[in-house]
Amino acid sequence: MINILFAAKSEQWDHYDAPLRVALDATGLDYTLSTDLPADSVDYIVYAPNSDVQDFTPFTRLRAVLNLWAGVEDVVHNPTLHAPLARMVDPAGLTQGMVEWVTGHVLRHHLGMDLDILRTDRQWQVHHAPLAADRPVTILGFGALGQACAAALMGLGFPVSAWARSMKPADDIPAGVSYFHGQDSLPTALAGAQIVVLLLPSTAQTADIINAQTMHALPKGAVIINPGRGALIDEDALLAAIETGQISHATLDTFKTEPLPADHPFWANPHITVTPHIASVTRPKTAAQVIAQNIARDQRGEALLHLVDRAASY
Repeated sequence: MINILFAAKSEQWDHYDAPLRVALDATGLDYTLSTDLPADSVDYIVYAPNSDVQDFTPFTRLRAVLNLWAGVEDVVHNPTLHAPLARMVDPAGLTQGMVEWVTGHVLRHHLGMDLDILRTDRQWQVHHAPLAADRPVTILGFGALGQACAAALMGLGFPVSAWARSMKPADDIPAGVSYFHGQDSLPTALAGAQIVVLLLPSTAQTADIINAQTMHALPKGAVIINPGRGALIDEDALLAAIETGQISHATLDTFKTEPLPADHPFWANPHITVTPHIASVTRPKTAAQVIAQNIARDQRGEALLHLVDRAASY
């Protein structure tokens, strides 16, 4: 019998209880799944970093923590966590949701939809967007989400460049992507981008990676789309770049302080679109299958998938 603790906000249990049981039953494992188990009996924790579980010391037989979120910055540096930590990588749910959100907002900016939707003067003004082939897009961050978004955008005809902090295996780089890695190549990756999509993790190395210097490397009038992490953007520098026209618009789904304070200048700026951290969410049905498969792998003595590199923080 293996014991699995579900540790997340209480309202999430109703969404995950049945899907997790269906997925775990399909593995044939003998298990107990509960929100309340003796700490010293727990083998696995299905975990949200905002749960009440913050001290992992009592979990003396813990084999792994299976994160429900793609982001792990709120747990990876927990000094009490010594068991393996797996992040959520869910192509059928979370990844697909991100692809749809990113593609929608890239197309919104590419086609100039705001020019049409926001017109209130009843004047018939015609504008023509270029074809996608003439609108270069750069994606910063090239893990599972970045790779999937790149493939979708290239399928629509956009030229796509990608940048990551470290070199990716050649098999992870779709044909046609102009790929850059390492800090020194970042200005080159940004140089031609009319639209930049931020999908980097939040680490000490990526904090404020969008700053006055990197925005200056972009063509004047570029657009920034951030469904990644709020810590990626120097907010004061972004406001200054919008004021000068260096950045024509920013669509932001994540922020350094969430919820975004009511008096934050982003709300009132006509060149900034605020969305409430909705770019993509973990879908219980598909996420449950990822979790159950990972537990089954571990029980068979196989390596866990999507393990977090503690040194890299993701």
